[in-house]
Amino acid sequence: MPPPAHPGGGAAIEVQDLRRTYRTSTGTFRRHRVDIEAVRGLSLCVPPGQLFGLLGPNGAGKTTTIRVLCTLLLPTSGTVRVLGHDVVREPKAVRRQIGYVFGGDRGLYDRLNAVDNLRYFADLYAIEPRLQRRRIEEVMELVGLRGRERERVEGFSRGMRQRLHLARGLLHDPPVLFFDEPTIGVDPVGAREVRQVVSELARAGKTILLTTHYMFEADSICQRVAVISKGKIVAEGTPQELKSAVAARTVVEVEAYGVPEQTLGRIRELAGVESLAVEVREQSQLLTIQAQEGAQLTARLLQLLEGVRVERVANREPTLEDAYVSLVTSG
Repeated sequence: MPPPAHPGGGAAIEVQDLRRTYRTSTGTFRRHRVDIEAVRGLSLCVPPGQLFGLLGPNGAGKTTTIRVLCTLLLPTSGTVRVLGHDVVREPKAVRRQIGYVFGGDRGLYDRLNAVDNLRYFADLYAIEPRLQRRRIEEVMELVGLRGRERERVEGFSRGMRQRLHLARGLLHDPPVLFFDEPTIGVDPVGAREVRQVVSELARAGKTILLTTHYMFEADSICQRVAVISKGKIVAEGTPQELKSAVAARTVVEVEAYGVPEQTLGRIRELAGVESLAVEVREQSQLLTIQAQEGAQLTARLLQLLEGVRVERVANREPTLEDAYVSLVTSG
């Protein structure tokens, strides 16, 4: 299926110098207003039919960007267009062309069954009554929920709920789809099924903007990705291009128990070390150290970790996650 045409041609999603500022207040007794810039001069361009990933940590501005694109928030400044339609001047035209799917349990009616949920949203999308039944059957088949149509949503697993979210966003067959962390909180099997549906939609010619902070997800399904940090895009390219930025590095993983903060500081200061990320697990810590290629770290690391219980030390090839960590810690 060819990508959908739109007025003026060109990009399906265009964002130029987007800024979004929130005004809030702080203080307990003497409150004062504070402006928070959630998005700071973000620009991106997604051509028709592309599966584009927007990667970033929590609070980086991913969801704010998606909500502006979906006309749920007004931009403070900048220009945002979807299929040639300006989100500020032509919000109704934009809404007719997009589907919005977000992660989590919100947005469904638990006491209704799956079909009744979709009927309700089909009415909101102004789908003709004579077409609703066939369209609901099609999307239920697409997301793998055939046979569960008459079950109440309150009995659905997290993965089934997410697939129903997908079905809801696809009801009116929009050419552009926004997925905001669609696999968050979903078990591995359910998440894999969601990714399969997203990939199938991309192969069918849909334009998709996907936000996530799961690097393997972006690496496996996205054609192009951008990394956002503190409201700005700090890198953009194919997953392979981003990985190539750290290809000439050595990555050392150390699993240890109770590494003092002072020792972590000394590791960061070692000659050749580019970055150190610490993941706290149930009892242990996983240290991921990126260093210049050829740096001989193991002996020096073990010397610094003397007196600390070390479970394992391993060298490996850099991944997209390593590129991501390097970008967001320096951006």
